[in-house]
Amino acid sequence: MASSLHAAHALAHRLTELRHRLHRRPEVGLHLPQTQATVLEALDGLGLAVSTGRSCSSVTAVLHGTAEATVSSADGADRPTEDRPVVLLRADMDALPVTEQLDLPYRSEVDGVMHACGHDLHTAMLIGAAELLAAQRDRIAGEVVFMFQPGEEGFDGARHMISEGVLDAAGCRPTAAFAVHVLANFGPAGTVGTRSGAIMAASDALTVTVRGRGGHAASPHLAADPVPAACEMVLALQTALTRAVDPFSPAVLTVGSFHAGTARNVIPDLARFEATVRTVDPEVSRRLRAVVQRTCRGVAAAHGVQVDVGNLGEYPVTVNDPDRTELALDVAASMVGTGRVVRLADPIMGSEDFSRVLAEVPGAIVFLGATPREAGPDPAGNHSPRARFSDDALPYGTALLCDLATHTPGLLPNGAVHTLSVID
Repeated sequence: MASSLHAAHALAHRLTELRHRLHRRPEVGLHLPQTQATVLEALDGLGLAVSTGRSCSSVTAVLHGTAEATVSSADGADRPTEDRPVVLLRADMDALPVTEQLDLPYRSEVDGVMHACGHDLHTAMLIGAAELLAAQRDRIAGEVVFMFQPGEEGFDGARHMISEGVLDAAGCRPTAAFAVHVLANFGPAGTVGTRSGAIMAASDALTVTVRGRGGHAASPHLAADPVPAACEMVLALQTALTRAVDPFSPAVLTVGSFHAGTARNVIPDLARFEATVRTVDPEVSRRLRAVVQRTCRGVAAAHGVQVDVGNLGEYPVTVNDPDRTELALDVAASMVGTGRVVRLADPIMGSEDFSRVLAEVPGAIVFLGATPREAGPDPAGNHSPRARFSDDALPYGTALLCDLATHTPGLLPNGAVHTLSVID
């Protein structure tokens, strides 16, 4: 099984420049006009059928291979067939509302916004894969859909793109779908990991509003203080989770936002906190919703305040198809060697809206190490204002996406060599 890593290394300089340009001008959410324009410019001239989204700044590009699709018959001969495989490759493009704390020559130029999850690398890698595959369209007996997606970070961009037809962009549903996600603290460039089954958690958004009665801080007995009630809820939820969930079933509840009051000597009317809940079992998720309601209401009653609990389901569990996972592991091993490929024992408790694609199409998400050499023994992880991703990961991600497509059964005709090179 050959790899296109050598060809991807030939693109490394241009992909690095592209990644740095994206990193300097990050955008948040579903509407990424500058990012979209950069992607469209990079795809121009590759001979792809390109379309953009209506409800968001998405880009969908379809490569139509020109090779004849064949199938092996009983006598061993290759016969023409109308069945043409379709492979979808996805990259998310959006950034996070995080203030970058790294002094990089290409650091973010947008206040309070940063590519802290590596989506700038994802975008550059998929553009590299599109270039490699487009240069070899005469050997491809199927279609490749390049899905450039905004709004992964909590805006459900995949759902928007699916509703607008990305899964049918090539004329029929994909045979396989793949995504590569870099990790800042997973290992050096070229480290690859994935697993079959549940690989990333479902996420629920929890919003709790505690309603009391404001007053003077010197006379708390004349008010109904929502702040200590909300604080107690935060702590009580941590304990309740450990008593409601089987310890062998992963579950995480983390409060990331807490707001109350305007002055130190004023008891406010309201306190509000928001949390994320991560699970890999739908039954555990349902149970935790009931536990959260019961816990918060009980604490509120004890403090004489009112509470409103909102629980919004965000992304479902990301589930890798077993066959596509084995394909990904084999492709990665042929590219970097078995010593740098990890079959993950447990899911990662982050969540992904690529889960929506994998609910419709058999496929897999694969993690790629991007830890810089100079990161030290304790590198910052994704979403940190100090997260740093190595440019060295770019050719590995490009080659991995490319090879995941070309090794999908049927995309290259029988007998074709599964390796790609840059054509000048």
